[in-house]
Amino acid sequence: MFQLKDTIVSEDIIEKDFVCNLNACKGECCIAGEAGAPLDEDETEIMAAIYKDVKPFLRPEGIAAIEAQGTHIETDLGDLETPLVNGKECAYVTFNDKGWASCGIEDAYNAGKVDWRKPISCHLYPVRVQKYSSFSAVNYHRWPICDDACTLGQELKVPVYKFTKDALIRKFGEAWYAELEKTAAEMQ
Repeated sequence: MFQLKDTIVSEDIIEKDFVCNLNACKGECCIAGEAGAPLDEDETEIMAAIYKDVKPFLRPEGIAAIEAQGTHIETDLGDLETPLVNGKECAYVTFNDKGWASCGIEDAYNAGKVDWRKPISCHLYPVRVQKYSSFSAVNYHRWPICDDACTLGQELKVPVYKFTKDALIRKFGEAWYAELEKTAAEMQ
C-alpha cells in the first residue's frame, strides 16, 4: 500500500493486469452478484435528473424496476445502489444483438443524450474505492467472472491503473493520476 494525497492505494493496482474481455464474459458484471452498482450520494441526484433521457435506452423490465423502486435504492445498511430487476441484473442493463450486457446510461451518453457516462463504480471496475473518515482506500477487486479479463490483461501487459485511467482521472483528477504513474514507474 502507498499513499497518494488523501488516498491509500493498493499496489495491486500497479502489479495486476486487466483488460475487459467482452468476447468471453459478455458483460456478466452487470448481471452477476447480489446487489446493484454502488453509488455516491451526488450520483443519485444525477440519475434522477437524467432518467427521462435514459429511459428510452432501457428494457421494459428495467423501466418497471426503476419505476417501482426508484432510480436508486438505499440498502438496510445505508448504502446507495442501482435497483435490480427481480433481484438479478442491474435495472439499467441493456443487451446488444449478440446478447452482451451493456449499460443503458452509457448507451444514452454515447448517443449524446446525457453528459454523464455511468456510475463511477462501474467506470472504475475492477478498482473499488472505500471512503473512510480521513482517506479513501483504492483497491483492486478480484472477481472470478473477470478471470478472462485478467488473462487478456496479462497477454497485452496492461496494468489495472492503465486500463482504468479515464475513470481514475474522473474520480481523483489529472494530478493524482500523474502521481500514480510516477509511483508505478518507481516500482518497476
